[in-house]
Amino acid sequence: MYKKRFTNSRSGGRKWLVGGGVAVVAVTSVGVGLGVASAAEGVPTVNCPQVVINVDIPAKAKAEVDQNLALLDTQIAEANKRLVDTQGQGGANFIQNAILGPLAGKRESAINRIEIAIGRQGEKPDLNAAGLSKCTLNEAAEGDDTNAGEGENGNDNGGNNNGNNGGGNNGNNLGILTNTCDTSQLPPHDGFQNGNRCVSTEFGEVGAAANNPTLLITKAPTQVRRNQAFTIQVSTRNLIRDRFLAAGQGGYYVESSVLQGGLVRGHFHTACRILDSTRQAPAPDPVPAFFVATEDSKGGAQADTVNIQVPGLAQAGTFQCSSWAGDGSHRIPMMERANQTPALDSVRVRVR
Repeated sequence: MYKKRFTNSRSGGRKWLVGGGVAVVAVTSVGVGLGVASAAEGVPTVNCPQVVINVDIPAKAKAEVDQNLALLDTQIAEANKRLVDTQGQGGANFIQNAILGPLAGKRESAINRIEIAIGRQGEKPDLNAAGLSKCTLNEAAEGDDTNAGEGENGNDNGGNNNGNNGGGNNGNNLGILTNTCDTSQLPPHDGFQNGNRCVSTEFGEVGAAANNPTLLITKAPTQVRRNQAFTIQVSTRNLIRDRFLAAGQGGYYVESSVLQGGLVRGHFHTACRILDSTRQAPAPDPVPAFFVATEDSKGGAQADTVNIQVPGLAQAGTFQCSSWAGDGSHRIPMMERANQTPALDSVRVRVR
């Protein structure tokens, strides 16, 4: 175990007192709103409540705890920099929605990870992650940090933002691994179709179960000849087919899910790929023999049917032809419950 005391100095530096050998209580404080507080005259700075760890920190948890303590400081510094960079932008709620709200979610995630790291080696502490996640603005003069703590702005708007988009356990005590890219070692996703990236876009709006999209292939041939054109009929419900951010132009995973009248705005895909085996899952990376996205500005609460024209498949064999709904950023739309079937369907077509 380690005895650790951490404080923020006025310059934003750290003072550490570390001793080993004997298990003692650790007291760690972080996050009082320093960082780049003096970056620009007249620009407010972020004021966050202190995070105090007043339990033993097991030696095996020390590195992870240290990492997340440092991350809390980094988050404040980044928020302060964003206050400078975006000065004068947006409306009355811009700072809350674009800076303080997302900061609350990131802070709660980091504090939860500290709790989880300690809990893996011993009793999990309650550091009040939800309460300590909300920050306010310090409008005082440079160097004056007397307004630290939770204010009405952080409690109200920040709490609502975190409930919709933020991190942590969301009250379920499951010990989630992460819900941000803060701890990822991968580069950020840039909207193009590349793997080994971390996607930071919030999931967005999820509708009620009765309004969640469904999809069904209602008609398709079981056999066709090579290069013979055929039609697949696809029916969708609760999907407004008017939103498609071109993936090839950087529109992949960049937009949150958006509802209109409770319904998902998006499109659906249809693809046919050959199966090398009907007993083993296929390789995921080959490009399908046929692919098309349908965004026809139709669709809605009532089921309708779209005819997908396949010009023909050149190779003989068994094909899997599938259709699946997508939101504006090509993700299968979210469902209210885990036991709902997503908006997708597949059939087998034998090419002779």
